[in-house]
Amino acid sequence: MAAEIHPRPQTRKPVLLSKIEGFQDVVNTAVIIPKEDGVISVSQDRTIRVWLKRDSGQYWPSVYHTMPVACSCMSFNPETRRISVGLENGTVSEFVLSEDYNQMTPARTYPAHQGGVTVVLFVLEMEWVLSTGQDKSFTWHCSESGQQLGTYRTTAWVSGLQFDVETRHAFVGDHSGQVTILKLEQDNCSLVTTFKGHTGNVTALCWDPVQRVLFSGSSDHSIIMWDIGGRKGTAFELQGHNDKVQGLCYASHTRQLISCGSDGGIVIWNMDVTRQETPEWLDSDSCQKCEQPFFWNFKQMWDSKKIGLRQHHCRKCGQAVCGKCSSKRSTIPLMGFEFEVRVCDSCHDSITDEERAPTATFHDSKHSIIHMQYEPTRGWLLTSGTDKIIKLWDMTPVVS
Repeated sequence: MAAEIHPRPQTRKPVLLSKIEGFQDVVNTAVIIPKEDGVISVSQDRTIRVWLKRDSGQYWPSVYHTMPVACSCMSFNPETRRISVGLENGTVSEFVLSEDYNQMTPARTYPAHQGGVTVVLFVLEMEWVLSTGQDKSFTWHCSESGQQLGTYRTTAWVSGLQFDVETRHAFVGDHSGQVTILKLEQDNCSLVTTFKGHTGNVTALCWDPVQRVLFSGSSDHSIIMWDIGGRKGTAFELQGHNDKVQGLCYASHTRQLISCGSDGGIVIWNMDVTRQETPEWLDSDSCQKCEQPFFWNFKQMWDSKKIGLRQHHCRKCGQAVCGKCSSKRSTIPLMGFEFEVRVCDSCHDSITDEERAPTATFHDSKHSIIHMQYEPTRGWLLTSGTDKIIKLWDMTPVVS
């Protein structure tokens, strides 16, 4: 069922430790069990499985439980061994695992949503179960009484959720590309603010309570770091994926961000550098370098007897330029551009070799990732792919 892999150690690359196979459909969420050689998975094939590593070195299911409908998401609390599973029929089902992880006992069911559950979080400090759904709602329940404490209607299908225990702020990302911050109380909530920076769905959120920064990933292939603690509205873009970003995790002890995407990429971002905000794109009817008219500027085209040109923008200064004045490409890592992007000729000449030094490393997981989880104690990363396989990686060579 699960073949163990013994790769030759490679410097500064994630090391593939094991593969877990045998699923009939994709694994929507899986987590590494801290202090155990084990993994918990929930799948589109309706199964909840607890995998423990045997003496043979292979992972085999010690618990195999079939739900009435597909399992869409899951949250695991190691202290209470409580599993909260979101289902496609809108309910959240809770189970408690035995100390040896060989048995699973049903605990409670919450009728949380009218559509499929997209994210579920159990907050031990508050005894709250937070969940979001395809019904455009965010709800929270009391895990002791089972009662619904409150709900908030969102503008679009919710796809990301994080919670800050200290301030009771919930960060909710949705399919419109918006991130909403809510202040939760025992039985109500208030809207704090909203962020809009993505042109696609918000597909992943990651909150770091120490640095007080929020990372959002999107189907537009980008990541945005929102500096909440700085209180200046600062946001930094990170462009390092060729497909939608599916998972984010921040290793605060090394100040590195781990991102995974549908392109199969695992990207390690160095966040211990002074990053720069990307400029706003400027509007102009003519090239701001050579003053040639753009193709919609009929008056200047007629007056100058010149053919209108297509408008482009320099990614470093934001100026509107023609193709001739922006014929060169460059990486700008401190602005988050790890791939070469269009820059005007003068900006290209001003970028130094030091400014072109990469701030991220790129690694191929060899499967299209739909979910990831990082376990910082051992430095292990779990990825789940469209190939119905879970992979376990040792990240210590690159996250250190």
